[in-house]
Amino acid sequence: MATTARLTLDPAFRVAPVEPRLFGSFVEHMGRCVYTGIYEPGHPLADADGLRTDVLRLVRELGVTVVRYPGGNFVSNYRWEDGVGPVEERPARLDLAWRSLEDNRFGLNEFMAWAAKAGVEPMMALNLGTRGVAEALELVEYANHPGGTRLSDLRRAHGVDKPHDIRLWCLGNELDGPWQMGHKTAAEYGRLAAETARALRRLDPGLSLVACGSSNSTMPTFAAWEAEVLEAAYDLVDYISLHAYYDPTDGDVDSFLASGADMEHMIRSIAATADHVGAKLRSRKRLRLSFDEWNVWYQSRFHGESSLEWSEHPRLIEDSYDVTDAVVVGSLLITLLRNADRVGVACLAQLANVIAPIRTEPGGPAWRQSIFHPFALTARHARGEVLRVEPDCATIPTAKYGDAPAIWATATHDAATGEISLFVVNRDRHGPCALEIALPPGLRPVEHLELSDDDLSAVNTADAPDRVAPRAGTGLDQAGHGATLTLPPVSWSIVRFAPSVP
Repeated sequence: MATTARLTLDPAFRVAPVEPRLFGSFVEHMGRCVYTGIYEPGHPLADADGLRTDVLRLVRELGVTVVRYPGGNFVSNYRWEDGVGPVEERPARLDLAWRSLEDNRFGLNEFMAWAAKAGVEPMMALNLGTRGVAEALELVEYANHPGGTRLSDLRRAHGVDKPHDIRLWCLGNELDGPWQMGHKTAAEYGRLAAETARALRRLDPGLSLVACGSSNSTMPTFAAWEAEVLEAAYDLVDYISLHAYYDPTDGDVDSFLASGADMEHMIRSIAATADHVGAKLRSRKRLRLSFDEWNVWYQSRFHGESSLEWSEHPRLIEDSYDVTDAVVVGSLLITLLRNADRVGVACLAQLANVIAPIRTEPGGPAWRQSIFHPFALTARHARGEVLRVEPDCATIPTAKYGDAPAIWATATHDAATGEISLFVVNRDRHGPCALEIALPPGLRPVEHLELSDDDLSAVNTADAPDRVAPRAGTGLDQAGHGATLTLPPVSWSIVRFAPSVP
């Protein structure tokens, strides 16, 4: 059954500038994300550094701006020193997070070489699980100090003369979670985060630091954890982190399609918590949020770390994403943009093979998963200022989130070109929606791309890498100072409007 909806696009209704760091991703030493993912010496398309050039090309096409490394759960038992220096001298270690053998052929300097070729900013995570302040200082000195000290000269001896100058650092990972090596209470972590931040700022006052927030919104300490941590560290950090993964548990597709409602609730809850602590401390700082792990992850199919056998670089959590998953990822990107006044960093987890937009085969091809497309198009066209867009539309009842708007949308306005880009999802599984768009005078539609399919379970594979891809939409018409857009059920669309040529 068809429905109707309306929205207004007006450059005067600004939320915040588009932050480039919203289009981040994540590389963890987990499964095949690194080995046979971004790094595979001996592959026909590997460069002299062993980096897969076919994957590098896809990363650039994806539009990733910042990449978090090396974890994730992996980092909480990681010794960064194991991954630098002559490869043949690096020790093999047991990774307790994912029950894997880590041979350390790929480490900090290899990652930084990859990041330079990919054109991304590094976001480095520190081990505050099994290590502490001293080891954090040592890593930052090795990575960032120009020279003349033992650790900076060690980096130079390892073939990296100039400092890496990494600006963005995570103070640990998910330390509220009992699955984490070095799990801590909020009081324990808050003190450690504050002491680490204080020491790092003595070393380099210009670093941007991210404190660990809750691992997800179902944690029993959600928001209480952030409040206690920030009581200790508020004026010493720049961001508090959020993590969320979504899964159509028990076949509840309507709640799955409305996952953006949970993401927005998380953002607003933690922003309110941070503002409360800031007010209580009489701080003039307005803390920002780092949503540095988010994606669709079929966790209901994963039986936990304890179910894994010890192995080297196993095929782990290589979910194949269908059309519905791509629409959900598009809606989560819309949610991040809608909250660009508070979210300053966001990382789609992960980048290759492990719950990822890019899949590879060892010695074989690399291809785009369905979720690649809404990310790439949003990263390419979201420019300038985010506009406040509030569709007038029907709602869909969901078991998890109550009544959710059927239409979820945001838009950006590029003042330099006058263009407006509209990003919109139809969450309704039962019929199309006729969307009426009110536009400023002088704008006309110049492009309409749509991701939808009669088979919502369709996926891309090595043999059919373009089975799911955006196509030119057919349901857009201009009408006076506006436009009408027919949105198929369960679809993601981008429409670009540009000034009319006189």
